[in-house]
Amino acid sequence: MPGTDAARRERRCVLPFEALPSEVRLLRRAVVVQLGQWGVPVACEEAELVVTELATNVIKHVGEGASATLILELKGRRLRVEVHDKSRSLPALRAADCDEECGRGLHMLAAMALDWGAVRTAVGKAVWCEIRPGSEMMCHRVERAVVALENYQTDNGTALEGRPREAAFEESVIELIADLLHWTSARGRDPDDVLDLAQRHFEAEREAA
Repeated sequence: MPGTDAARRERRCVLPFEALPSEVRLLRRAVVVQLGQWGVPVACEEAELVVTELATNVIKHVGEGASATLILELKGRRLRVEVHDKSRSLPALRAADCDEECGRGLHMLAAMALDWGAVRTAVGKAVWCEIRPGSEMMCHRVERAVVALENYQTDNGTALEGRPREAAFEESVIELIADLLHWTSARGRDPDDVLDLAQRHFEAEREAA
């Protein structure tokens, strides 16, 4: 179906939050879970740093308890992290002494990001940062696995209502591997040989990433 691959690579998640230190910790955890579900866990550490910096800036410069929104967008080889708040004051890079904390966070974002910026919106501003999710080959493989598991859950009813999605995914992984081993055995192949070959492929690609 035309456009299917592009649609799979474009994902969006909107997370409203209050500018509180406890909320920042929850946001980091939510980002890790979301990226795992999208199949890009290799981006978690960088994304956590970006989210922490952007959310903490809202606390510092807009006010503790202020309403804000975190938006994650995965578009091909870029992950965009965007925080919206109700202040129209735009941040700006400036020279920061090594003992000066204020302004150092933006320098860190600029150094690690593919691109970043800030724009005024109808109700305030948005500060955004784009990072590379990781190895394209590994991301593509994991994305394919996520799509396969989502389809597998739908076909087999594994994702039961009310269950944590991560637990359902783990069960689907086991069931899918078991089905593939049955398929392999039915065609006269040794499942252990296939598992060994798959493991060698995995380790070689992980080292090359």
